[in-house]
Amino acid sequence: MPRLTLIAPAYNVQGYIRECIDSVLQQDFTDFEIVAVDDCSPDGSGEILDEFARRDTRVRVLHLGENVGLGRARNAGIEQATGDYLLFLDSDDTLAPGALGAIARRLDATDDPDVLIFDYTRTYWDGRRLPNQRADLLAETGPAVFSLADRPELLDLLQIVWNKAYRRDFVTRHGFQFPPGYYEDAPWTYSTLITADRLAVLDRTCVFYRQRREGGNILRTVSRKHFDVFDQYDRIFAYLEKHPELDHWRTAVFRKMADHYLTIMEKPGRLPRNARSEFFHRASADYRRRLPDGFVRPSGGRGYKYALLGMGSYPALAAATRARRLRNRSRLRSRERVIRAKRAAMGMFYQSQLRLGLDDNLAVFSAYWSRGYSCNPAAIDAELARLAPHIRRVWAVRTDQVGRVPKGVEVAVVGSRSYWTAVARAKYLVNNVNFANAVVKREGQIHLQTHHGTPLKTMGLDQMNFPASTSMDFEDLLKRCDRWDYSLSSNRFSTTVWERVYPCRYTSLETGYPRNDVLINSTAADVARVRRELGLKDGSSVFLYMPTHREYQKDFTPRLDLPRLADELGEDVTLLVRGHYFYKPNGRMAELQTSGRIIDVSAHQCVEDLYLASDALITDYSSAMFDYANLDRPIVIFADDWDTYKAVRGTYFDLMAEPPGAVATSQAQLTEILGSGEWQSEESATLRSQFRERYCDYDDGHAAERVVRKVFLGEESLLPVVPLAERKPAPSPAQALEPVERV
Repeated sequence: MPRLTLIAPAYNVQGYIRECIDSVLQQDFTDFEIVAVDDCSPDGSGEILDEFARRDTRVRVLHLGENVGLGRARNAGIEQATGDYLLFLDSDDTLAPGALGAIARRLDATDDPDVLIFDYTRTYWDGRRLPNQRADLLAETGPAVFSLADRPELLDLLQIVWNKAYRRDFVTRHGFQFPPGYYEDAPWTYSTLITADRLAVLDRTCVFYRQRREGGNILRTVSRKHFDVFDQYDRIFAYLEKHPELDHWRTAVFRKMADHYLTIMEKPGRLPRNARSEFFHRASADYRRRLPDGFVRPSGGRGYKYALLGMGSYPALAAATRARRLRNRSRLRSRERVIRAKRAAMGMFYQSQLRLGLDDNLAVFSAYWSRGYSCNPAAIDAELARLAPHIRRVWAVRTDQVGRVPKGVEVAVVGSRSYWTAVARAKYLVNNVNFANAVVKREGQIHLQTHHGTPLKTMGLDQMNFPASTSMDFEDLLKRCDRWDYSLSSNRFSTTVWERVYPCRYTSLETGYPRNDVLINSTAADVARVRRELGLKDGSSVFLYMPTHREYQKDFTPRLDLPRLADELGEDVTLLVRGHYFYKPNGRMAELQTSGRIIDVSAHQCVEDLYLASDALITDYSSAMFDYANLDRPIVIFADDWDTYKAVRGTYFDLMAEPPGAVATSQAQLTEILGSGEWQSEESATLRSQFRERYCDYDDGHAAERVVRKVFLGEESLLPVVPLAERKPAPSPAQALEPVERV
């Protein structure tokens, strides 16, 4: 008897069913079965399912003799299920990596509740990923197991069955079945939730809910089938009549019914135009017939619509809906007019500033599209303050990022008058990306492009041949690059790439990256300090995990089950996890964070401090590996999708053939590398040494000084570079703690 049974009905999904089933079979948790139900599909879905069944005994296929619809196909799957828990997976959706393991662990931790509710993320055909807007309801606070009466707000979640695990004996004991028709999830969802004695939640995305571009979703289908919703609520209220002990849920279900009816009426693209009045009057009749005694309507506009339902006044509701749409359109047009007027006025102000003289003692800095104070510009800023304090330094920062700037740093909010004044009159403009197209390069201005990494992935014009960059306007890109006077480089490899992919009239400065100076110049005291600030225990092995962004995925998809990795590596290991896209914390993750074994450092201001604090780096294709190599500490590559990444984005060399250390292509392999000590083996050290020879040409601890002396002070020659063999990187944590241990 498996722990979990996944029921996956299939109908006209041959384009999606392989990805769906693969997402289950590739889970690290293996104690499951798949009951795939071929709902007499006219395409090749059934044959594809049979292929899976022949290859994997955990897959069983049930071929139905006629098409019965999603609800009844699920019922057929329930009859074949043998697992402790039932999960329903629509055949165009997929499971997130590590989902089944997380579900199984949560079931164990909560002593087998009747229903476990977990989270999901919507995925779109264009690559976007949007989290569940009511994910806050799944916070793992309070008792781990509870009844719906303790958390009635869970009824406000989307009425779906596939974000839950149902104990099979709970389902069979109460005889729950799916009805036919549209909105078949509503009777099942409400009936199971109000009946369950023991509920639990898992605050983690387990399902990727596909939003197809065309078809596959009844919510975007204009049809009279939306009238099926009335039959579904008839079934829900019939269930309440049959179970008087649940009558206290009548008001809550009534409210959900009214909201559901109003949503169908208000959403465009559902009801045929000639059926809207009929639908309203059916909804109004249900409203009046089921109105609970003493019911209090919600306040505001929603309550007004409830009142119109009660009165049966369709003209009034239609008029209110039209008025709301008109108000929204009018408000939007007014807002757009105001924005255009402000932009025009600011444009005129900028033009007036361009006619004024340059300020030879003013420098404007920006980093990562004005997201704060960091990277090479920040290191240059600090050195400029030391060597040329007479130059005023202003940082261009977005409004929402001002709070991330250290105290004492002068800020000009992007788009403000002070911003346009600064970029118009500053002698120096420093950025690790490009300034906006609207910024004019004046005669006498000096634009310094610092870049923000060594390119493993293709950049600039080389991106033209890869699908991840099809939306880029390369002509506009080169116009922005035409403003550069200097382009920084940290190694010869980067210089050759930059000059080819950004073919403009600038001077390459082979200075090294200023942000990496700290990796050479820091002391044992600095390393000990950042470890203390991060709350790291002396003697613990600290792995910094820094995955990169994938252009073919608009949001970060976790590729590692971090709680499991932390568990398997043991209590003496701490994982620092940094990324713009990261797991939404779940209960197990929160527990491990509390214990100090996983620390989310995505928002940490200074990545170089994280480098100093860690014993080793785990990354995939991030340029962090090139910077971290300057520390001469172990690097482990976790590359489970290398073939996809290099095909979609393109790369300049084969990372699998020239890695900076040990390489893992699966989580199991990564765990073995970290647990066995292979990450710090002689073989890994040899690979790292070869990598350093190739890519650590100029980062000797004096890069910022070279830049300031050349660009801002006008010195002709650059400081000589210290040979790699003579450099002494910051001490490792073990070395930094040695004096303390001797005491």
